Amino acid sequence: MISKSIYSFFIILLLFSTNDIFAQKTEFIYGDALPDAPELAKRGNYKVGVKTLEFINKNQIDILNSKKDNEVLYDRKLKVEVWYPANIPAGQIEMISYDEVMGSSNDPKRPLIPFQFKGRALRDASPISKDGKFPLIIVSHGYLGSRFLLTYLTENLASKGYIVAAIDHAESTFRDAAGFPSTLLNRSKDILFVLNQMAELNNTKNELKGLIDAENTGLIGYSMGGYGVLNVAGAGYSDNSLKLFGALTGGSTALEVRIGSNEAYQKSIDARVKAVVAFAPWGMERGVWDAESMKGLKVPTFFVAGSQDDISGYEKGIKAIYNGVTNTERYLLTYMNARHNVAPNPPPAESTQPGLHFDEYYRYAEPSWNERRINNINQHFVTAFLGIHLKKEDNNKYLNLPTNSNDKTWEGFKARSSTGLELLHALPE
Repeated sequence: MISKSIYSFFIILLLFSTNDIFAQKTEFIYGDALPDAPELAKRGNYKVGVKTLEFINKNQIDILNSKKDNEVLYDRKLKVEVWYPANIPAGQIEMISYDEVMGSSNDPKRPLIPFQFKGRALRDASPISKDGKFPLIIVSHGYLGSRFLLTYLTENLASKGYIVAAIDHAESTFRDAAGFPSTLLNRSKDILFVLNQMAELNNTKNELKGLIDAENTGLIGYSMGGYGVLNVAGAGYSDNSLKLFGALTGGSTALEVRIGSNEAYQKSIDARVKAVVAFAPWGMERGVWDAESMKGLKVPTFFVAGSQDDISGYEKGIKAIYNGVTNTERYLLTYMNARHNVAPNPPPAESTQPGLHFDEYYRYAEPSWNERRINNINQHFVTAFLGIHLKKEDNNKYLNLPTNSNDKTWEGFKARSSTGLELLHALPE
């Protein structure tokens, strides 16, 4: 017979467990579908695990400490967060707290402020192995940013059967912000290195062995991440970009390895990359690309922009790239009246506290849009686009749309909900 005290203990335990499950279902977490979320924004059928990996790219140029006639090398350490389809054991909850910071390590007016936010994944859960390999997606954040900047999207894609690796680009994160030349030089090199490292995991003893389809890779980049993923996929930087880089580095020509006219660069274009998503890619207004260098991009590309982007530029920036990459099929989704923040998570609650620098909030927020709404729309379109090119899914009806979303409710959107958007589509010329 069960004693009264033991019975009471089990009742209390059951209540705590029930409360946890109830909170998991009712608390809004970044990436959750709002009532007006478009059809493909909802999570997929897989539960999600997450783990942190660290890679070291040895003997790289330390551009921040090199001089024109004295090249310094260093080991470049990269932390990578990986989300994947997982088995969630009975009794465990698909929930995690991510450790993040606000501020900037190179700005004394914006000290680092630690905070946490929740996600729908389980740390170090066992990967699912019964369904074979999953396409690989590599995510590159902005400057400044971190591997946690787009968790609403990384978790969502993992739930749909992808392995998603988001990079902390050294010297480009909130925690270790350093000179801009490091980002200019290393962004695409980091992405290629991590692609190779993730592919190598298939051949070494680890939990992800045999599960990563690196031959079927998609790239996602935001701002400086967009600058990087376009270069990896074939949009070599212009000869003129060497002038910008040299002016910032005392005449260094280290960026030459990523210049479109360089034969070594052309040989580096990786056939494993099958699709690219570029959120607000930076650089066009600064001459990073020209008509000739953009011709090298031959991978299907989905651009996302705000029509009032004052960081990357719109008409002479992102839209000019879209119009210039004439050798590939491409889309341009535009949030009308949005500025630059068309990709990140919503602003953390901590960023709204009185007395903080305004940019802690405006690093995430959009003046004309609800960021949660943007997140859901991004989930929908990225799912449709990558599903076509990495999974051979028949998602074309979600992309073959009237240009102006105000004219007619777009396919996959709830009635009256697809306002304020534009989608352009062009085929190779």
